[in-house]
Amino acid sequence: MNAGLEDVVAAQTVLSDVDGKNGRLVVRGVSLDDLVATSTYEDVLGLLFDGFFPLSGAMPGALGTARLAVFEHLAAADPALVALPPVDGMRALLARLADGDDLQSALRLVAAPAVFIPALLRLKAGQAALAPDPSLPHAADALRMLTGAMPTQQQAAALDCYLVTVADHGLNASTFAARVVASTQAGLTSSVLAALSALKGPLHGGAPGPVLDMLDAAASPERAPAWIAAELARGHRLMGFGHRVYRVRDPRADALKAALRRLASAGAIDPARLALAEAVETAALAQLKAKKPDRPLDTNVEFYTALLLEALGFPRAAFTGVFAMGRVGGWVAHAREQAETGKLIRPSSVYVGPQPQAAA
Repeated sequence: MNAGLEDVVAAQTVLSDVDGKNGRLVVRGVSLDDLVATSTYEDVLGLLFDGFFPLSGAMPGALGTARLAVFEHLAAADPALVALPPVDGMRALLARLADGDDLQSALRLVAAPAVFIPALLRLKAGQAALAPDPSLPHAADALRMLTGAMPTQQQAAALDCYLVTVADHGLNASTFAARVVASTQAGLTSSVLAALSALKGPLHGGAPGPVLDMLDAAASPERAPAWIAAELARGHRLMGFGHRVYRVRDPRADALKAALRRLASAGAIDPARLALAEAVETAALAQLKAKKPDRPLDTNVEFYTALLLEALGFPRAAFTGVFAMGRVGGWVAHAREQAETGKLIRPSSVYVGPQPQAAA
């Protein structure tokens, strides 16, 4: 038995390859570096959906139309729903979407987080939800619906980079959950709801927020080494370091760090905040290597995710929902792949409980 299904191959996929040994991510034959440099989220969505849905027409326009369609479900956002954590409110609204398996169903599921998360945050703050603008790119419209103002080109590009970076990542916990449900032929909405429920766990998509708590506690670049040392001495985990698969630096961390530097160059993030993060990263990597030389504890995607989403105006409580905004494209593609080419997922278990007693 392999606890946690470690090293167990559970599916064949054409969608993504995570090379943990060499720190490489490939999505349908394209490296992450090339995707970030040349592709929008809509481009990546087309790449993921190719062969699973009939893609006739421009993806940006179709996704914009889907955002308008799902916006209508916000009429169900009563005060009790708005009071929920954003990811839970989004999950309740997602459950209203038809459980189909066609392209329209897929696009509405992809559109939903980008519409529901900004709307729920605005409603929670006592503001009106803003309707989508289908003429805008996906990332730019999500930011406009959040803030009420058109984002700068650099801000829209930064969120788009994030969505591209996290769109798919092998058979992680949420994607596996989506494939398990899809293997029962339950439908795309059911699969995405299962994935979202897995994502909200703190060991998966719920981790970026505490990175900011760590930066706040470290307070300044000068204090960072001493604060890191004290945390390690107490046996505390440093958020944003180490990964279940990567034995080296997570390639997504570099993509997001570059996006942050572009934001800083455009004056869209406090340079002191970025300098603090870089100081904490440097101190953490040095001390983790010294204290735990046999463990691969390098920077992961969460570290710079937290800083980037903060700079774009998302509160910490919404970070998991924004993660879903990008990963939902991968969930849908994996669900279709499993439903079309896989079989019912039904692993075995080893019973270790008591045996029935023989009659006296």
